Amino acid sequence: MKIPRRQTRQVTVRDVPIGGGAPISVQTMTKTDTRNVDATLAQLHELAEAGADIVRLACPDMKAAEAFDPIMAEAPVPIIADIHFDYRLAVRVLDAGVDGIRLNPGNLARKDKLPEIVDRCRERRIPIRIGVNNGSLRMDLRRKVLAGQMPTAEAMVQSALDEIRLIEDLGYGEIKLSLKASDVETTVQAYGLMADRSDVPFHVGLTEAGTVRAGTIKSSMAIGALLLEGLCDTIRVSLTGDSREEVYVGERMLANLGLRESGPNLISCPSCGRVEIALEKAAQEVEERLLRYRRENISVSVMGCAVNGPGEGQIADFGIAGGRGKGAIYRLGKVVRSCREDEMVDVLFEEIDKWIAAGRPREEVDPAIFEQVMNARPMNETADTP
Repeated sequence: MKIPRRQTRQVTVRDVPIGGGAPISVQTMTKTDTRNVDATLAQLHELAEAGADIVRLACPDMKAAEAFDPIMAEAPVPIIADIHFDYRLAVRVLDAGVDGIRLNPGNLARKDKLPEIVDRCRERRIPIRIGVNNGSLRMDLRRKVLAGQMPTAEAMVQSALDEIRLIEDLGYGEIKLSLKASDVETTVQAYGLMADRSDVPFHVGLTEAGTVRAGTIKSSMAIGALLLEGLCDTIRVSLTGDSREEVYVGERMLANLGLRESGPNLISCPSCGRVEIALEKAAQEVEERLLRYRRENISVSVMGCAVNGPGEGQIADFGIAGGRGKGAIYRLGKVVRSCREDEMVDVLFEEIDKWIAAGRPREEVDPAIFEQVMNARPMNETADTP
């Protein structure tokens, strides 16, 4: 599926292009105290390994700003500094060599210092991300919203246009924009309203989305809708949990829409009364072990009966179809191994490892395989079955 993208200007965060038709990047944020350099660098390396394209760091005070010196010397991914209120923090992190800053001109205590920040950014073409949240609107716009005179999404757009204008009036255009609300409807409306009013690239996400479970659902709805509309240039899934989970969810969103080749794709049936193996346990174990294969673009199915199992086994690169304590391991529709239920996952990954060791061959699927598989006697069917 080819999704038409909104046409935007392009900015670059170190070596990651954003907008202008560039691939959609996945961002996250460290959960460490930035002032703890060792812990922050350790998490940055974990996030780089997990596949994060860009990582943002909080910068609440000058001690945190000074920590950017050693952090930037070893950072394995492009780094964004999150700046609020104090212009001196922006100046300090720019001196440390950050790759981008998140800055809302309207919340600077010294607005007369904005030209100095912009001039520092101009020296190395450092992009500025303006971040408008529904919970931090200007007071005059907030009053209009509370009085019912303006929808929240429109107030967010008006605030964003004002912030953009402050920077563009200084002759600087290296800007990207986020319009995040904590609910799906407002977030989608805000980006939709803004799409034709500026050509700045969009950083898309849902703010304060919630825990890993609830936040993944809400973020998938909002970001997924905007991806389908072609309105995303870079995304961040905000979760109350491990930042690596944010990266994983973001990558899977892109992969599921064909917007990124991003590691293995797990297909597993939801289970029902036909299942005669410990399906949930097997699927969870396969999912966990696949995290170590995140650079392998393969599909793996875990199915619990003979109704859909053989068919999904034909579609997937590798698969398990189980029944009555047994498992069949599929490779492109062909049964390559049979084993006991308690051996299924180990045998599956033995076959995957063989495939990797053989150079990841991409054989053509024989069209006759599907018919043969579907007409085969189910593995849990007995000889005297009518």
